[in-house]
Amino acid sequence: MQREFSVAGHIFRVIIPDESPLWGLMGQYDPFAVKNNNGAIFELNVVNELDEGERVLYYDQPTEPGETKIVIYKSGVNWLFESSPTSDMKVSMRLWMNESFTHSMLQILDETQSLFALNNALMLQYAFRTSGLATLEMHASVIENGGKAYLFLAKSGTGKSTHSRMWLKNIPGSHLLNDDNPIVRVLSDGTVMVYGSPWSGKTACYHNESYPVGAMVEIRRALYDKITPLGTVSAYALVYSSTSGIKFDAKMADDLHTTLCEVVKKVHCFTLECLPDAQAALVCYNGVKG
Repeated sequence: MQREFSVAGHIFRVIIPDESPLWGLMGQYDPFAVKNNNGAIFELNVVNELDEGERVLYYDQPTEPGETKIVIYKSGVNWLFESSPTSDMKVSMRLWMNESFTHSMLQILDETQSLFALNNALMLQYAFRTSGLATLEMHASVIENGGKAYLFLAKSGTGKSTHSRMWLKNIPGSHLLNDDNPIVRVLSDGTVMVYGSPWSGKTACYHNESYPVGAMVEIRRALYDKITPLGTVSAYALVYSSTSGIKFDAKMADDLHTTLCEVVKKVHCFTLECLPDAQAALVCYNGVKG
């Protein structure tokens, strides 16, 4: 059986055996489902066996404790990925992708991690396939307020989600669009939009909605609350560090650079040094709205 989904206007197809229990775990994808669409830019096929062929280690991603582990291999011109939820867990998935990222095959090695495997595989393929389509898969928490969206960026554990909760509690009219992996896209008229996605970390927040980006804000822990505008170079570095992709691949790096330049030209970026409190939300709100 196959289903199609649209995220940030990009349609992809998932093919899974009819009898697979994985279909029953995919409720987070339902808001993004589309029917009978032939415009998919990529497809992923879940298979029982994967003939990976000869492979050469391409990149072994350094990870912090608790972070997802990904190892990348090349098999001729094609790609092979192995991944586990954390670096101390066994490999739970293998993902083969062709050179252009339009076709992939996913082998799930640990059935207890089947949804992780599918989510991780789709996020990887989505990020790589859309990198040349003015699209960024971000690591951020996003609040919508007054018809615009505000992205909070930081390393895991710094307080992105906590700051979003402060907005929800203290800034009237706020709602959470996504809490981990929103999609940013530059439209043909130059508008920078952010979209909800089926991937939202530990928070069940799967909204098929989009809003113009009002600002991007780096969250830094401090003993006071202060917001500071960023110059172009600092803004570029901030957004770059929060995007997904094979940044050491020349073509993908060039595409990423082009999109990042458009984003930082159009979007105001800030650093918020703050405590995890209501005052921080108010300082941030006044700073980005001012």
